[in-house]
Amino acid sequence: MTPPTENPADRLVLDAVGAAFAALPAGARVAIAFSGGLDSTSLLDAAVRTGGAARCVALHIHHGLSPHADEWLAHCDAFARERGVTFEARHVDVPRETGVSIEAAARDARYRALDAMCAGHGVSAMWLAQHADDQAETVLLQLLRGAGLAGLAAMAPGRLAPGARIVRMRPLLHVLRAQLEQYAHARDLSWIDDESNADTRYARNALRHEVLPQLAVHFPGFRDALSRTATHAAAAQRLLDELARIDMQVAARDDARALSRDALLALDDERAVNLLRYWMRTLGLPAASTARLADALRQLRDVTRDHGMRVDHAGQSLRNYRDDIFWEAGDSAEPADETAIGTRPVSELTWRGESIWRLPQWRGTFVFAEVEADDPDAIAEPLLTRALLSARARAGGERMRVDANGSSRTLKNLFQERGVPSWKRDVPLVFSGDALLFVPLIGVNRETAIIAADEAEANASRYFRLDWRPDVLIT
Repeated sequence: MTPPTENPADRLVLDAVGAAFAALPAGARVAIAFSGGLDSTSLLDAAVRTGGAARCVALHIHHGLSPHADEWLAHCDAFARERGVTFEARHVDVPRETGVSIEAAARDARYRALDAMCAGHGVSAMWLAQHADDQAETVLLQLLRGAGLAGLAAMAPGRLAPGARIVRMRPLLHVLRAQLEQYAHARDLSWIDDESNADTRYARNALRHEVLPQLAVHFPGFRDALSRTATHAAAAQRLLDELARIDMQVAARDDARALSRDALLALDDERAVNLLRYWMRTLGLPAASTARLADALRQLRDVTRDHGMRVDHAGQSLRNYRDDIFWEAGDSAEPADETAIGTRPVSELTWRGESIWRLPQWRGTFVFAEVEADDPDAIAEPLLTRALLSARARAGGERMRVDANGSSRTLKNLFQERGVPSWKRDVPLVFSGDALLFVPLIGVNRETAIIAADEAEANASRYFRLDWRPDVLIT
């Protein structure tokens, strides 16, 4: 039990943290994103007081962006240890990408690392220390950027992270920074002051130091008003998402990896853009500008042949193939079909009759199934043992013969002929020595089979078919 206190800020912070614990299963542990600043320091201290140290894990990210980063890590480690809290730190490299702010890049790198650490500790809830002032800043920034409802909804008190099983919670979202300062001073806590927070070249800092103080003078209740705006926007966005889910049921192809072009263009512009935005979120892509989505719709209407359009966004390209539209990795400087997937490591197997060849880097398995000699995809046993088998990624330009009497053709043409969309072409190619032997979704390379035909027929007593099974199909 927490002893009674006369400090209103103390009571406010503890109640907020207690409510967050109450929303979790009994005894559940929580991970706290712990930068060492005022906000996360207050949150970690209150969490230990309310739930006990055993229920808390403090996670620190070392970005390396400040010359003081090592000192901050040491401070956070000591602070957690003083309270008996499990502590873990991780170094991350922040990519300097054209068109992406350093703030956004650091945030993305931080969340990826935090989610990974949560998984390592078996923690399903991560607490972030954003407060009411942060929420007001976010809503104002989104307004100034001309963001839609999803942007204006700002930060949710709790939500499931995209593509993860980690619930991100913000217990302090209705607590003011001034109240956190009162709490920390009353508890005699020490915290880190990041020098970059004073740099008004960053938009958020400019709002915090130069705009919000003036708003507070003339509109004292602006934080509550902006918080209500975020709540209203979130409610409206949920309705738009529900509409998009209805449209997705009609337009989705292949587990929503692709959309039907005709179904999308049957919608009016606003509804089509809403579906595109929702679809991109389900794929884990960052939001695109209205101008970029409008350009995508224009190109989709004008396209008259396969691969007749390309819209680049966040390292991906929106493409069309027959009636399907889909995202594939790459930008306009790269070929449309031969994707940059050749960096996968080569997997090798000296085959001795195994029935399973697991390839975790491709998230799938080759199954060797014994068949009769007249099976159209039968491979004589000597072809599997005459040389080392290897699984390799497409490098572009590979050729094979699917008919013993036919000519050699590129994999690209064969995939196109069979209507295999680009996102399904990332499959491992099986080589016998340096000779291409088998390609999933196409079959056996008859050129390789013919070269070793005499040897195979003379020695073969058994024949096998290679089946490629992605993980979702393995039972």
